[in-house]
Amino acid sequence: MSVLVVDDEPLARRRLIRMLGKLEWIDRVDEAKDAIEAQLKIKKCCPDILLLDIQMPGGSGFDVLEQLASDPPAIVFVTAFDQYALRAFEANAVDYLTKPIDASRFSIAMDRAKLTASSHIQTDRISELQEMIASLKGTLRTQSRQTAEFWVKSLGEFIRVTQDNIIRFQAERDYVRIHVSGTSYLYQETLTSLEQRLDSDEFIRIHRSNIVKRTAIAKIRKAPFSELIIVLSDGSEVRVGRTYSKNMRVTLK
Repeated sequence: MSVLVVDDEPLARRRLIRMLGKLEWIDRVDEAKDAIEAQLKIKKCCPDILLLDIQMPGGSGFDVLEQLASDPPAIVFVTAFDQYALRAFEANAVDYLTKPIDASRFSIAMDRAKLTASSHIQTDRISELQEMIASLKGTLRTQSRQTAEFWVKSLGEFIRVTQDNIIRFQAERDYVRIHVSGTSYLYQETLTSLEQRLDSDEFIRIHRSNIVKRTAIAKIRKAPFSELIIVLSDGSEVRVGRTYSKNMRVTLK
């Protein structure tokens, strides 16, 4: 079977392609970096299975689905959304993978996709997909008004960290470090992916390595060479990156 991987993050695409390479029943893998390229690749390659990210520049995964013809591929969503959004997937019998991707969960999702793609009922799934899109969009709108939460592992336990307690996110390779008052936790997600799903009214990116909570900004001071230094409520100081300075100045006016 053939698979099309659609994700705007090169690292995420490479991970999925590596995982797909371990499945003997897949003989072709193509990739697309956005919704427009995905639509072109679907028409050109006619994939059996589509691994589809939700949030991408220039169009969402929903836009891709809405352009599917009468013989759609089996859909496996790859998403960073939490359990509120996942309920919509489950209610409509659509497979999904959450970032960071677990290997065992990946195998289960791909087995389901293989079974669906092998069947002859794909044309009957268009109406289901359209219903799913409407349901999921409504769920995500509801979720966006709710406080997001992060489950982090610490000393063998999983701890719930809500946005209310977060001061900033700091990039550490393929992870982010979540800073709360007095401590921090490592969370497996890239800062770029995290930025896409954070509420921009609540958080602002001030550096390629840092996203801070707006209400945690205690003061801003000038540094040499017209640089800005953000002083946060926990006393930590973070430099504003040159490419983010203009946006920061405009935002705080």
